[in-house]
Amino acid sequence: MKKITLLLLIINLYITAFNQVVRGTVCDNKTKNTICFATVYFNGTFIGTTADQDGRFELSVAKNKSMPMTISAIGYYSVTLTNFSKTEPLLIYLEPKTYEIGEVIVSTRSLESKRRRNLALFREEFIGTTYNAQNCKILNEGDITFNYYSDKDTIKAYALKPILVENKSLGYKITYYLDKFEFYKDKQATFFCGNIIFNEDLAVDNVDKDLYVRARKVAYLGSRMHFFRELWSSTLESSGFTVINPKYEELPILDFVSIDGNNKFLKYHSNLYVKFENRKSIIEFLEDKVYFDESGFFNPGINWKGDMAKQRVADWLPYEYSFGQ
Repeated sequence: MKKITLLLLIINLYITAFNQVVRGTVCDNKTKNTICFATVYFNGTFIGTTADQDGRFELSVAKNKSMPMTISAIGYYSVTLTNFSKTEPLLIYLEPKTYEIGEVIVSTRSLESKRRRNLALFREEFIGTTYNAQNCKILNEGDITFNYYSDKDTIKAYALKPILVENKSLGYKITYYLDKFEFYKDKQATFFCGNIIFNEDLAVDNVDKDLYVRARKVAYLGSRMHFFRELWSSTLESSGFTVINPKYEELPILDFVSIDGNNKFLKYHSNLYVKFENRKSIIEFLEDKVYFDESGFFNPGINWKGDMAKQRVADWLPYEYSFGQ
């Protein structure tokens, strides 16, 4: 009887472990051919893998069960899966990137000057303008191009290859798969979207680690990640956050958080105003409710304004980040 029980336990452990590994194949949506060496990862983390030359991959989801999985490849728009099978092999199709402009060779002085201006603007809007941004470097700016002949109202940036960034202030190397970047001149506003994977922690000695620990603390406090982590644990007030409605009334957490089983959602019928120390931000809802978890991850569905909106790539931390480490 003991042997049978032990055997059943081993089988159950094997099935559980098997179900925590996602397997699949990545293909071109138009040609249906497999895409070699695509990157499969959890957006905003260090966790990812690379598909083989036949487009096949395996990725453990044991530590990220509640997070969507993202698939990116050079020359393709990324795909994010929120609901996917952990038992059956996945077949994932990526859409090739198509641009509104043809190939542009920057050779004339006028275009060279325009490119320099566009790159400067791109750095400010993508990397940011904070202290951390001053110590950030895009390693492959040559892979970024712009709509040189149609930028009267909107500047658009394109990148077939992922953008590689070295953040010497926070101590990370990252890869960003850019799907869209637009700067609207009349509104002086920017919209960009894509997916990020953290590749390397640059902290190798005690001196670097101390500097990075301090810089990461500053970046974390008052950030979107900080807000959602405290919201998850119902400690917003004690951590220094205040949430008010348009009538300037402070709101109890239960007024804007709903719980469905083990899942939590942020929801409200109008904008929410968030204060942290002397910083003020606005949450605009694009969806009825927005899922979030204890790591600080939250689903798209929010438009940020104010101080939290100013935090760009230079101030982002991986979801593995633990405050003070």
